Amino acid sequence: MMKFVSVILLLSAALAGCSSPGKPGAAPSQTQDVNRQVRVQQTAPQKKEITDKQAVAQRLEQIAATVPNVESANCVVFGNTAIVGINVPHDLDRAKVGTVKLSVAEALKKDPYGVDAFVTADMDLGQRLHKIRDQMQSGRGLNGMAEEMAAIIGRIIPQMPRDVDPIENPPAQAEPQLPNRSL
Repeated sequence: MMKFVSVILLLSAALAGCSSPGKPGAAPSQTQDVNRQVRVQQTAPQKKEITDKQAVAQRLEQIAATVPNVESANCVVFGNTAIVGINVPHDLDRAKVGTVKLSVAEALKKDPYGVDAFVTADMDLGQRLHKIRDQMQSGRGLNGMAEEMAAIIGRIIPQMPRDVDPIENPPAQAEPQLPNRSL
């Protein structure tokens, strides 16, 4: 039995010495893959540039209005960002409103300009969007509208904890110490 075990050990040592040349300790597949480079193309399309803002806003409003339970839609395009506010019946419960909002987002996803749009079903934001759209159509200044759009986007986009910089507190002033008097 001892002879049999020693013969197997010698054969395995001999076979281990006959392996393919490469780096010591590296598997053959690793040495072959070292010289290959993997190239990956970006699969997500870039955001489409919006040139005619009013036409894009009307188009996105029409798409959103075709979804069931959407009474009306207001869209504002500022720069290369579109925000679509939808108005739903007042008697819908919260879960159904979320479903309608998701349906609008799915409908807008098929449009090259709507794929990156923000969708909101908040009544207050919808009213603000309606006012901004009316102001833009009447030719009012961009300064106030830019601030209003920033406030709207700030309400839609959640605050991420990793984006918050810690606020450094100024060092507390040391209280003056009274001399230690012993009696």
